[in-house]
Amino acid sequence: MDRILKDKKAIFLFVFPAALVFTVIIILPIIFSAYYSLLNWNGIGKGTFVGLKNYINLFVNNTDGFTKSVKNSFVLALLSVVIQLPISLLLALILARGVKGEGFFRTIYFIPVIISTVVIGQLWMKIYHPEYGMLNIILKGIGLGGLSHAWLAEGKTALGAAFIPILWQYIGYHMLLMYAGIKSISPDIYEAAKIDGASEFHMATRITIPLIKPILEVCVVFAVTGSFKSFDLIYILTNGGPLHASEVPSTLMYNTIFNKYMYGYGSAMSTFIIVECLVFTLIIRKAFQRRKGDEF
Repeated sequence: MDRILKDKKAIFLFVFPAALVFTVIIILPIIFSAYYSLLNWNGIGKGTFVGLKNYINLFVNNTDGFTKSVKNSFVLALLSVVIQLPISLLLALILARGVKGEGFFRTIYFIPVIISTVVIGQLWMKIYHPEYGMLNIILKGIGLGGLSHAWLAEGKTALGAAFIPILWQYIGYHMLLMYAGIKSISPDIYEAAKIDGASEFHMATRITIPLIKPILEVCVVFAVTGSFKSFDLIYILTNGGPLHASEVPSTLMYNTIFNKYMYGYGSAMSTFIIVECLVFTLIIRKAFQRRKGDEF
């Protein structure tokens, strides 16, 4: 094995195909998108170079509600970190300690992850329906009919209603990552802690969570960047409406490019999303590294 790792030709032979695919699928589209963002182009004719004008229009003129869509994506990211990840961690801690039916519950919680997003969107549209939706029927059945709404059609409830399916779909995903991390911890550590009289709470907070911080870092990165580039469920449920109340940069970018044929302006939005995800990934990694340094 050591001889193979020292063989540069062998390394190149194995790495090159993956690097080529990565370049064609990821790197080149990003480069082209960044180039298109400098043009005034409708996607058909010849584009006109306008420099940074598209980026200036995103934040200065803001006629299409782009800054509002960015704020909405930040709200989704905050809710994901504050609500989604703690629930996932709690479920992972409970299952990893060996509850009855552990494998069954692990599978059940993960099922929403593998269901098609279109199916999930249609399911929750039925749940939120103002007339025959299950949510309003339950509220009326328990005497809280005054709380019923057209959840996806009202500006004050649309964003929150769109977040719930995202929360429901990806809790199992983060839970499984954390669960795998917890299961990789040696049982001897827990046995020693029990002998010293540690409670389940102290073992979770003093042993389990510190030891799975690399997994938690990955989950935070996935939750934050996933919120910034969220598209499919919001597009299906509200298409960014009403009046941009649930708009996020990805849905606005899609409508700008494919409905308004403003490819240059839409490419500026996509470039912003890429840079935003990259910057926050670096910030999160730096924050976790600093916490590790403080502990030592």
